[in-house]
Amino acid sequence: MVIGVLASCGLSVSLMQTLVVPLLPQFPRLLNAPTSTVAWLVTATLVAGAVCAPVLGRLGDMYGKRRMLMVALGLVTVGSALGAAAPNVEILIGARVLQGASLGVVPLGISIMRDVLPPQRVGSAIALMSSSLGIGGAVALPITGAVAQAASWRWLFAGAAVIGVLQLLAVRRMVSESVTRTGGRFDLPGALGLGAALVCLLLAISKGSDWGWGSTAVLGLFVASAVLFLLWGRMELRVTSPLVDLRVSAQPAVLWTNIGSILIGFAMFTGFLVTTQVLQAPVETGYGFGLPLVVAGLALLPIGAAMAVFSPVSARLSQRFGARTTLVIGTVVLIAGNLSMASLPDHLAWVIASATLTAIGAALSYSALPLLIMDAVRPTETAAANSLNTLMRMLGTSSCSAVAAAVTSGLTATVAGVTLPSETAYVVVFMAAAGAAAAATVISAATPASRTRQETRELAPAS
Repeated sequence: MVIGVLASCGLSVSLMQTLVVPLLPQFPRLLNAPTSTVAWLVTATLVAGAVCAPVLGRLGDMYGKRRMLMVALGLVTVGSALGAAAPNVEILIGARVLQGASLGVVPLGISIMRDVLPPQRVGSAIALMSSSLGIGGAVALPITGAVAQAASWRWLFAGAAVIGVLQLLAVRRMVSESVTRTGGRFDLPGALGLGAALVCLLLAISKGSDWGWGSTAVLGLFVASAVLFLLWGRMELRVTSPLVDLRVSAQPAVLWTNIGSILIGFAMFTGFLVTTQVLQAPVETGYGFGLPLVVAGLALLPIGAAMAVFSPVSARLSQRFGARTTLVIGTVVLIAGNLSMASLPDHLAWVIASATLTAIGAALSYSALPLLIMDAVRPTETAAANSLNTLMRMLGTSSCSAVAAAVTSGLTATVAGVTLPSETAYVVVFMAAAGAAAAATVISAATPASRTRQETRELAPAS
C-alpha cells in the first residue's frame, strides 16, 4: 500500500506540471488576458518548483520526510482549490505558484521508500516512482483536452484539489514517518541564495524566446544567475549545515549523474513536447498529421504505458548489471528514439513507435538515476540529494522547451498563408535531443559505480 500511495502522489503531481499546457492557446480568451501574461501560468510553476524542491528535500532530511511530503501535498491542494475559484489571471498565477511545490513530492517519496521499505522492494518501488513523472505527463494531454471540451477548465483544478485531499489522507494513514534524521540548522541564507539564482536562470531560459535571447533583460538574468550561483557556492562551503552539501555534490558519482540528468531530461522531453506538435501540425506542412488535441493525446498514451511497463524492467537490469549499466542502456535507447523521430516518419504508427521508444529509454534512465544518487550519499542526505537530481532533470526539460521554441520560431515556412515551423526546424530539434542523449551516454559510462553489483541488488527486487 505504501508503494501505491506514494506512486499515486508522484503521478498526480506530475499532472500538475502539465495541467494548463494544452489550454495555453485558449486562456487569453478565457481569462481576458494577454498571451505574455498567460505564459506565466507555466513559468510560475517552474520557478516555484525549482525553489521548493531543494528546500523541501533538506527540511525532509532534518524534520521528517513524510511531514514535508504532506506540506508539499497541502500546498498543491490549496493551490488547486484557489485555481478553481480564481477570478482573474493574476490569482490563477498565484495558484500555480503553490502548485509548484509538487516538484518536491517525487524525491521525498523516493527517500521515504528507501527508509521504510524492505531492501528487496526498494528498487522496483523507486523505479515506479521515478517513472511517474513521465507517465503523468503522457496522460495529462488527453485528460486535459477531454475535460476542457466537456466542461469548464475550472473542473481540472477542482478535481486536482479533491485528489490532493484524498492523497493527504492516504499518506497520513498509510505511510510511516522515517526515523532517519540529519542534524544541524536549516540554512535559510542558502535557500534564499539558491532561490534567487534559480529564479534568474529559469526566467532567462523560459522567457528567452519571448524577450529575445540577445535582449538586455535575458542577458542580464543569465549574468545575475552566474554571479548569484558563485556567491551562493562560496557561502555553502563555509556553513556547517548547508542546504546543499557541495562537497558531496562534487563527488564524481553525484556530479556526473546530475550533469547526465540535465541531458536526459532534455532528450526525454523532446519526445513528448515536440512529437505532440508534429501530430497536431496541418497535413499541408508535409510532416504533420492534423490531429485534434484530444486525439493527439490519445495517440501518445503508449508513452505512459511504456514507462509503466519498463520501470520494473529497469529495476531488474540494475539488480543484475548495476544502475550505471542500466543508465547507459537507457540513454542509447533515447538516441534511437530521437533519431527515428528526426526522420519525420510519414506514417502515424511509426511516429507512435518512435515516441514509445523514447519513452522506454526515459523509463530505464529515470529509474536508474535515483539508485546512482542514493548509492553515493549517506541515508541522512537522500531527500536533499534526490531533490537536487530532480531539479537537474527539470532544468533539462526547461531547456528543451526553450530550445524547441527558439528553433521552431526561427525556422519557419508559410503554408496556406499561415507561418508555421518548417520541417527542418523539427529535424534540428530531434537531432539536438539525440546529441544530448549521446552526451549523456558518454557521461553515464564514465560515472563511477559507488557500490558493488551485490550491494546494488539490495536496492532492487529479487528475480
